[in-house]
Amino acid sequence: MKVVLILISIVFITFIAIQIYALKTQSSIETYSYEVHQKYKTFEIRTYEETLFTSVKLSTSGYKDSSSKGFSILAGYIFGGNERNEKISMTSPVAMTLTDSMTMMFMVPKEFSKETLPKPNQSSITFKKEPKRIVAALRFSGWANDKKIEDAKQKLKSALDQEGIAYSNRFCFLGYNAPYEVFNRINEIIVELK
Repeated sequence: MKVVLILISIVFITFIAIQIYALKTQSSIETYSYEVHQKYKTFEIRTYEETLFTSVKLSTSGYKDSSSKGFSILAGYIFGGNERNEKISMTSPVAMTLTDSMTMMFMVPKEFSKETLPKPNQSSITFKKEPKRIVAALRFSGWANDKKIEDAKQKLKSALDQEGIAYSNRFCFLGYNAPYEVFNRINEIIVELK
């Protein structure tokens, strides 16, 4: 019984240490910055500046398969899978387009331009500049999955329709937390406004 209690204590202490580490590192990660223009009950209107992303188009559909595969490919690139074996800082959030063929994107740290980024070892990785854009954003918490993402997307569409705000069909999922983070998980659905 004593051994079991010791093991449970070790697991608990390790878990707490990982969560504290996650909270500290999250605050130092460069994020996709925006300016809020107006807040509504369930969503807000934002402007994002022109930003460069690394991206990979995925043949799989559905959040679970696409997010795992896309994250693996892009993380490989920023952790040194490039012509210079150069590590590139992680940024937040990780973005995924919500279309028939999903694209996963990592924001490029501002210190880089398209010309100064190392060439990826994987030919499926491309660099994509997202133009300045105005979006509506709806936030939800917890672990993301296909159902939660679709529910949030429908909730955002319904709220925009109710307010008479015209929007495009360019929906995107934003995930802000590392896979090992348990507390304060933040996810968002954004859509470009017309």
